[in-house]
Amino acid sequence: MANVITTIRILCSVALLFCAVLSPWFFVLYLIAGVSDMVDGWVACKTNTVSDFGSKLDTFADILFVVVCLVKLLPVLHLPVWIYVWIGIIACIKVFNIVYSYFVWKQFLADHSILNKVTGALLFLLPLTLTVINVKYSAAVVCAVATVAAVKEGIRLREKTI
Repeated sequence: MANVITTIRILCSVALLFCAVLSPWFFVLYLIAGVSDMVDGWVACKTNTVSDFGSKLDTFADILFVVVCLVKLLPVLHLPVWIYVWIGIIACIKVFNIVYSYFVWKQFLADHSILNKVTGALLFLLPLTLTVINVKYSAAVVCAVATVAAVKEGIRLREKTI
C-alpha cells in the first residue's frame, strides 16, 4: 500500500507538468502529492512493509516532485539572483552526496532525517504562503534549512551512519 501511495506522488508530479502554475488544478495535484509524501512512510511503518525498494521509490518520488516544482515555480516566483545561486549550491551538495555514496559505498544512500523532513515541509508550504509572506524571505529560510540538512547528510554519509 505504501508503494501505491508513493506512486500516486510520482503520477501527480508528472501531471503537474501539464497544469498552469498556481491554478486550482495545480494546487489540487500539489496537495495530493504533498500529502502522499507525508503518508507513505507512516503507512509503511504501521503495516510493517518498509522495504529497500520502497525507500528508493520514495527517494525517486521526492526528487521528481521537487524538480517538477522547481521547473514550474521558479519562473513565476521572481526570486533574487542570490536565491538562485543558493539553490544551485544546495543542488550541488545533494548531487555530490549521491555520487559519493554510490562510489564509496556502492549504493545510493539517502538521509531520511528529521532535518530533511523539515526542509521538505518548508519547501512544501512555500507555494501555499505566497500571498502572505514575501517569497524572498520564505525562500531564504527554506534554503538555510536545506543547506544545513545537505551538509549534515554529507557528514553522515562519510561516517556511514545513514
